Amino acid sequence: MMAVPLQARGTILGVAVAVRIRQVDDYGDDDAVFAAELASRAAVCVDNARRFARERTTALALQHSLLPRGLPGQAAVEVAHRYLPSGSAAGIGGDWFDVIPLSGSRVALVVGDVVGHGIPSSATMGRLVTAVRTLADVDLPPDELLTHLDDLVTHLASDDEGDEVAELGATCLYAVYDPVTRRLNLAAAGHPAPALVLPDGSTRLIPMSAGPPLGVGGLPFEATELQLPEGSVVALYTDGLVEDRDRDVDHATDELCRALTVPADSLDALCDTVLKAVLPEEPSDDVALLVARTRALGADQVATWDVSPDPAQVAATRQAATDQLTAWGLDETAFVTELVVSELVTNAIRYGAPPIQLRLIRDQALICEVSDGSSTSPHLRRAHQDDEGGRGLLLVAQLTQRWGSRQTTRGKTIWCEQPLTPLF
Repeated sequence: MMAVPLQARGTILGVAVAVRIRQVDDYGDDDAVFAAELASRAAVCVDNARRFARERTTALALQHSLLPRGLPGQAAVEVAHRYLPSGSAAGIGGDWFDVIPLSGSRVALVVGDVVGHGIPSSATMGRLVTAVRTLADVDLPPDELLTHLDDLVTHLASDDEGDEVAELGATCLYAVYDPVTRRLNLAAAGHPAPALVLPDGSTRLIPMSAGPPLGVGGLPFEATELQLPEGSVVALYTDGLVEDRDRDVDHATDELCRALTVPADSLDALCDTVLKAVLPEEPSDDVALLVARTRALGADQVATWDVSPDPAQVAATRQAATDQLTAWGLDETAFVTELVVSELVTNAIRYGAPPIQLRLIRDQALICEVSDGSSTSPHLRRAHQDDEGGRGLLLVAQLTQRWGSRQTTRGKTIWCEQPLTPLF
C-alpha cells in the first residue's frame, strides 16, 4: 500500500491510497515519484473545482441579493420577470432588471448587462443598480440618465485600472411609462430593443437607436417616445436570450416575437412560454427577462386645471380641488390638500412663470402636482423666527408622505403624495 497526500496551495485536501493485490512486490522509488506527481495534479484540479464552486455560489448569492425580490406595488404596469444564471464554466454574469416607481404614478423599467463573469461583474452590477435607482429618484429623462450612468462607468473603469477586476463595460435599457398619458419614453446604451405586443396581437421590436455601451463615453444617447394602447405588453431582455454562437440573432428575435403572442393565463406563464421557445438548451450567458403589461388611469382618476398667474386665483383653485375630492369621496384628505394646493400654487404664481397648471391624481395615493414654466427648483429650508416666508415647503413635507420636483420640457413640476387614509 502507498498513501500520498493531496496537497494544493499549502492545504491538505485529502489522501490518495494505492493498493497492490495480485503483485506482492513493494512499490519502488519510481512508483512513489509517479504517485506524488499524479496526486499533485489531482489536488490542483480538486482545489480549482472547489474554488470555482465557491466563487459561483458567492456570485450567485450576491446576484440574487441585488435583484429585486418583491417588486413594488404600483398601478402603471403589471409585471413578471425571470432570471436564469449561466451554467457555463465562465461563471455568473452581471445581468439585472428593476422596476422603480416614480412620481406622478409613473414607473421605470430597467434591464442591464455587465461585461464579464464572476464576482467582479456581480459587484459592478450592484454599483449600477444603486446608481440607476439614485438617478431615477431625481426623475431624469432616460437619455440623460444614461449619460450620467455612462460617466459613472467611465470613472469606475479608470479607478479599477491595474486591478484584478474584469473589464468594465455594460449595456442598459431604461424606459419610463406614464399611465396618465399612456406614453413610453425609453433609451438604450448598447442594449437590444424591447419587443412590443399590441392588444390586437401584432408584435414588433420597438425601433430605437441602441447608442454606445456604457463606458465608451463621448457619444450621445437618443430617447424614443411612443404612445401605447392600454393592455400592451412590453418585453425587456438581455442578449443572453437571443444571442448564441450557434444561432442567428434575427431568427431568435423572430421566435421571441412569436412566443409573446401565444395565449397565456398570466404574465408569469408568458415568461415561461418565452423561455421555453427561445432559450437554447444550454445557454452560454445569463438571461434576464422583464415583461410588463401597461395600464391606464381613466379620466375619472385625473383632474387638471390651468391657473392664471394672479394671486386672486388661489382661492378659486383651492375650492375646485376641494370639490373634486368630494366627488371622489376623499373628504378626509381635504384639509391637507387645501394647504398643499394653496402653498404650491402661490409659490408658482409668485416665483414661477406661466403656464401654471394644477393636477390631482387619485391612485394608490392622492398625488398633487403643480407645474409652471420656470426651471428653478425649490429648496427646503427652515425659516427663522423673524422670517416672513420660507415655511411653505417645510409644511408640505411634514403633512405629506413624499414630495419632490422634476424638470419637464416646459419647466418644472412640484409634486407631493398623501396616503388615502388620514395621517391623524
